[in-house]
Amino acid sequence: MTASTLPALAPVYPEVWLALAAMALLMLGVFQGDKSTRLVSWLAVLALAVTAVLLSMQPGAATTTFGGMFVADSFSRFSKMLVLLGSAFSIILSIGYIRTERMERFEYPVLILLSSVGMLMMVSANDLIVLYLGFELQSLALYVTAAFKRDSGRATEAGLKYFLLGALSSGMLLYGASLIYGFAGSTGFPAIAKALSGAEHASIGLVIGIVFLSAGLAFKISAVPFHMWTPDVYEGAPTPVTAFFSVAPKMATMALFVRAMLAPFSDIGADWQQIIIVISALSMILGAFAAIAQSNIKRLMAYSSIGHVGYALIGLAAGTEEGIRGVLVYLAIYLAMNVGTFACILAMRQKDQMVEGISDLAGLAKTHPGMAFLFAAFMFSMAGIPPLAGFFGKFYIFVAAINAHLYALAIIGVLTSVVGAYYYLRIVKIIYFDDAVEPLAKPVRSELGAVMAVTGLFTILYFVWPAPLLAAAQTAAKALFP
Repeated sequence: MTASTLPALAPVYPEVWLALAAMALLMLGVFQGDKSTRLVSWLAVLALAVTAVLLSMQPGAATTTFGGMFVADSFSRFSKMLVLLGSAFSIILSIGYIRTERMERFEYPVLILLSSVGMLMMVSANDLIVLYLGFELQSLALYVTAAFKRDSGRATEAGLKYFLLGALSSGMLLYGASLIYGFAGSTGFPAIAKALSGAEHASIGLVIGIVFLSAGLAFKISAVPFHMWTPDVYEGAPTPVTAFFSVAPKMATMALFVRAMLAPFSDIGADWQQIIIVISALSMILGAFAAIAQSNIKRLMAYSSIGHVGYALIGLAAGTEEGIRGVLVYLAIYLAMNVGTFACILAMRQKDQMVEGISDLAGLAKTHPGMAFLFAAFMFSMAGIPPLAGFFGKFYIFVAAINAHLYALAIIGVLTSVVGAYYYLRIVKIIYFDDAVEPLAKPVRSELGAVMAVTGLFTILYFVWPAPLLAAAQTAAKALFP
């Protein structure tokens, strides 16, 4: 490598650093053994923090490398920050769990780092080939983490289901990419956009390619009708892994979904907008109604995530700068709410055993008043009750939909929010008004308490100073509308 090539690689410095850090921590774990798991975990968090610093040092203007296949711009930087936050929080949440559940192996944080490298690649993909490479690098590590608790039949089943269905989704995505290449004549997003410039409608073959590409991406974000893996994998996987699945991969894939639709296919928006509208509406409806009958908190969170994905897709369906800004703000707020909720779930222990039943939260307000308050705040926020952060996330999305004349989709969103409020408020009722049969164990681990406090403060106090997040999301959205 010559000195002249180093500046050309500047857009990919964060990914290179994170990959090198993952390999270094892998070697450290090999030489130190499983006793180094805690050290490797904290060093992994540090590596993610350094990656965030490298990202913040990148210029605001869009820059490309690898022949235009990889792009670094304001949109990718914002989305990557969310991915790094989700990964870091997930590792912190896992530190106490993997020790008490006897799955203390140094490979766990390394796998999360490697998966994060794939996610960062996905977000900056400016070509269908890079899109697929990032997609697979992310997925391969996720398959292993889903079954990481090797002595658990449920975890093994979750890993197998996720692998089989994930392989199917990868095949669909690759088939869609091949059709797009065949009908557009290129795999690069700018070249595809140029080939379609001025076209009012795409050929039927290209539309089918977009459908298959969308199906592969919809699988990763748990959008209906590609959600079938989500409840079983969320329930069966170790809880920190479930928390990881619910944030970082969703942030990355949603950002990729937005770029993959807008960058190459903006001129034929009418053709793919219908696909997004249907997926969004079905996800909101199923997420709202299927969660009502759940008694396991992790399965409830699975259906909740399906519903929230539906809300985020409303912004993509709008296809406007305002809609994309709404998507980014919604993802940031959802990350905080979700991570905080999973911190509370990880604190649910009775007689040194993890419990997952919603009924096990009975009497929490009497034994853990601080945790009960934050848990209730997260539930109210997910229900979209003002003045909590979740209300503003939905507000920006619905306003974007109305301004884009998607009135039916906005009405479905509001109605499903009302239905969804039922099962969120039921949890609050159990926490504050039901009597405990077996109270949850004390005390809450320090790292869980810290994550609850940070995410809780953001969720509760977001309305005090929303400007920084809104401004950053606005700048990121502008990058997709030159």
